[in-house]
Amino acid sequence: MWRDRWLAVLGVIGAAVACVACLAPIAVGILGTIGLRAWVGHLDLVVLPVLAVFAVVLIYRYRLARRRAP
Repeated sequence: MWRDRWLAVLGVIGAAVACVACLAPIAVGILGTIGLRAWVGHLDLVVLPVLAVFAVVLIYRYRLARRRAP
C-alpha cells in the first residue's frame, strides 16, 4: 500500500500531462483547421515546462517517501 498518496496523485497528473504533450501534433492539425494556427507556436511553451515541473515534483516526493519508509 502506498504510504504517500500524493506521489500516486502526482504520477497520474504527470502522466496526463505527458499524454497531452504526445497529442500536440494532433492539436496542431486541429488548431490549423479551425483557423487558430497562430497559437501553434505557443503549445510547447506551455506543455513542456508543465511536464518538467511535474517530473521534478514527482522525484522530490519519491525521495521524501523513501526517506520516511522503514
